[in-house]
Amino acid sequence: MHRLALRKLDGRALYLYGRAPLGEGIAATSPSPEPVVANPHLRWHPLRGEWVAYASHRQHRTYKPPAAFNPLAPTTNPAHPTELPAGVYDVAVFENLFPSLAMGAAVAPPCYVPTQPGVGACEVVVFTQDPAGSLGRLPLWHIELLFEVWADRVREIGARPEIWYVMPFENRGEEVGVTLHHPHGQIYAYPFVPPLPAREHDQARAFYGTGGQTLLAHVIAHEEADGHRMLYAGPHAVAFLPAFARYPYEVWIAPRRPAATLADLTEEDRADLARALKTVLLKYDGLWRRPFPYLMAFHQGPTDGQANPWAHLHIEFSPPYRTESKLKYLAGTELAAGMFASDSVPEDKAKELQAVAVSLD
Repeated sequence: MHRLALRKLDGRALYLYGRAPLGEGIAATSPSPEPVVANPHLRWHPLRGEWVAYASHRQHRTYKPPAAFNPLAPTTNPAHPTELPAGVYDVAVFENLFPSLAMGAAVAPPCYVPTQPGVGACEVVVFTQDPAGSLGRLPLWHIELLFEVWADRVREIGARPEIWYVMPFENRGEEVGVTLHHPHGQIYAYPFVPPLPAREHDQARAFYGTGGQTLLAHVIAHEEADGHRMLYAGPHAVAFLPAFARYPYEVWIAPRRPAATLADLTEEDRADLARALKTVLLKYDGLWRRPFPYLMAFHQGPTDGQANPWAHLHIEFSPPYRTESKLKYLAGTELAAGMFASDSVPEDKAKELQAVAVSLD
């Protein structure tokens, strides 16, 4: 992997990555030369025991721009600068222009509940320069490169003492809130372990203490023994619908060998994870015969400097799903109570996805 670090005129960092050496003379571009001013803050939710982030400047972020203007497409027109420069590279990462958390956050307003500056990091990962592409349609070598890019960012951001957890993710489709259709994802880095990963971490640590096996390795062994919900079983990675899925069509992808974070994956792990990921994404699109909307999120161990042997990296897909002719979203019991109620079982949805033939070539 080759990497070039640049600085935009507005002060934000830009990182370009490629499988081959990067082109010469690439200069960072930005929509405006004005410095980015962002001061998000956190407020404590006393009943839920968790932090809530507030970033009112995000109300002015780019939202569904006209097709003639793509802020993620490279341009050589100096009159209309975009986030990405023209040049030879495969993947780009830059600091979000409208971050929910920011390393420079310094002031939090007083309130009767505890508050603190919203210190953290928010980056955008542009998967490809092709605005019409998608993650699942990329060649395997490109997806492998993306795993290296994600690992590089986790390693670098997670080394900051303020950061305790790093989560790469992708929102795909307007149904899950995407505002720019150019294939891209994001990385959020938090000054604490967010509630859901923290709960998973506690469960995994408790299970590990009983026998030295990770909880996810235990789940994978049972899923493979059962076989009814498996979508991919490679030498180093697996993909399956967990027996306890909260969403229909919820799929998990994981390396067989426990790796705490993306930075702990081997070359063999990345190659097989790329095959598993591409298989799942092609099955999603093939089943629906359209670009399938989803939230894809990486769940991994905290970046607290500890070994965390019970942590087992995995990817979770949380898609809206179709019931008859409608897409279902989170509603009453899911949002209000946090208790998911599904009107189908994982085995039935696994059969639908298993029946979709895909080619990784």
